[in-house]
Amino acid sequence: MAMKKVLVTGMSGLIGKALRKQLEGKYELSALNRSDVPGVTCHRADITDLEAIAPAFAGQDTVVHLAAVIARGEGTWESLLNGNVVGTYNVFEAARRAGVKRVVFASSGATIGNYELVEPYKAIAEGRYDQVPPTWEKLTHTSPVRPGDIYGCTKVWGEALARAYSDSYGMSMLCVRIGAVRPADKPEAPRQFSIWSSHGDIARLLEACVEAPPELKFDIFYGVSNNKWSYRDMEHAREVLGFTAQDNAEDHR
Repeated sequence: MAMKKVLVTGMSGLIGKALRKQLEGKYELSALNRSDVPGVTCHRADITDLEAIAPAFAGQDTVVHLAAVIARGEGTWESLLNGNVVGTYNVFEAARRAGVKRVVFASSGATIGNYELVEPYKAIAEGRYDQVPPTWEKLTHTSPVRPGDIYGCTKVWGEALARAYSDSYGMSMLCVRIGAVRPADKPEAPRQFSIWSSHGDIARLLEACVEAPPELKFDIFYGVSNNKWSYRDMEHAREVLGFTAQDNAEDHR
């Protein structure tokens, strides 16, 4: 049986490298990247150019769209418009034209970031644990979005576009609201003890999305590790994808 073909945009990035490590040998991997990615078939083009990126999608079963992931609070409006709005549309449209059945979209916890303006999420994010009640309501995939900046708004746009492509074209469009994935693979600030994801956990979650049943046409999942102080629900990912995070921020206190 032939290996499933998976195209990863932005494979040279932090999460792209972690995902490559997780998927290599299990799938026929290729990359869509602005720079070369040694060791895999790589189509070099910028996602802001639809016609230039189109050849990368031919024959692919699944696309994992990680390109143009910019940390919250970084990036000019022009870069966010080009990378996260135009670029996301181009990736989805190129996938549609090529007959790709599934796109896994790297969304962000920034879509709900401004819940941290209110308690108890504010206290959790600031590490004021003595002021956090014994239990708190976790935010789920059905919680209203509450982005805190333009970056978060562009990710809300990406999720809305994914929904439209699923409904209009029958594509499977799965969105992962990725938490704090750090180069050192550990939390580095009080807030990150809530929203941190290890390299391994985010790569395993993305793989679970690649492997999800074909009848799953649209969904949203949070991508954080099994953190004691998390306010982002991971039960939905367990129920739908069978995914359980293995790592915990508290191990790095």
